[in-house]
Amino acid sequence: MWFKNLQIYRLPAPWNFSAEQLEDALKGFGFAPASSNELMRQGWDSPRGNGKLVHEVNKQMLIVLGTEKKLLPNSVINQVAKAKAAELEEQQGFPPGKKAMKELKERVADELLPRAFSIRSNTFCWIDPVNGWLVVDAASPSKADDVIKHLLKAVDKMPLSSLRVQRSPVAVMTAWLEMDEAPYGFTVDQDTELRATGESKAAVRYVKHTLEPDDIRRHIAAGKQCTRLAMTWNDKVSFVLTEQLAIKGIKPLDVLKENDAVTRDDAERFDNDMLLMTGELSQLMKDIVEALGGEAEA
Repeated sequence: MWFKNLQIYRLPAPWNFSAEQLEDALKGFGFAPASSNELMRQGWDSPRGNGKLVHEVNKQMLIVLGTEKKLLPNSVINQVAKAKAAELEEQQGFPPGKKAMKELKERVADELLPRAFSIRSNTFCWIDPVNGWLVVDAASPSKADDVIKHLLKAVDKMPLSSLRVQRSPVAVMTAWLEMDEAPYGFTVDQDTELRATGESKAAVRYVKHTLEPDDIRRHIAAGKQCTRLAMTWNDKVSFVLTEQLAIKGIKPLDVLKENDAVTRDDAERFDNDMLLMTGELSQLMKDIVEALGGEAEA
């Protein structure tokens, strides 16, 4: 159950808030299926499908925000509204005006909503109260912000903040490429993106391609900076570090996959995976912060 992406936030370390307290806080905001006239419904669901809203392993907590959305494309609404508008024009002898057309589309949307298909999705969130990490498994900051918004609504006065570092990830990643030297414990892989800072916004992207130091230096000399860099940490985890300090495309390497061979059932395998993931990723985030000059004060 490894996370694929990390949008990282900070809590006090340690954060003295138990799994039982978090469970109680989330109960009032639990997930329920959307009604026939709702376009979307969100709420906290059970990570393991056992009714519990917080799954805890070795003081590490896992929660999940469930989302149900109705599929009602604007193209479908416009198509049905256009047909109804044509009927109105035939009846009254003139086409409906702008205001009438807007009201017609709203009525059509209300009529179609109960028949719309629903899509369920889950966004997982891992809380490490021991080391003060809160991580959302989301590819975009906006999706992570949605989870945080619901969490802050449930947990009163939660002492949460964004992760801040002393040095710009863009400047540091550019320096690593320019010097052809990664920080201790890391190696640079074969994917990167360099983007110009001027009006041209020219970009060069390497995908599974050897990063020749001389070529990279020419791009940097021309004014481009590194905005994405694929790396491997301690021969255990590969990932992509972004300019927003997000960690994406996480892949545990073979040395960590031996876990599956010794587990007996799904529940044990899940807990073992969670224990392994949280332990390794906590250290990975700590090492990345140190490579970026340490944490900056809020």
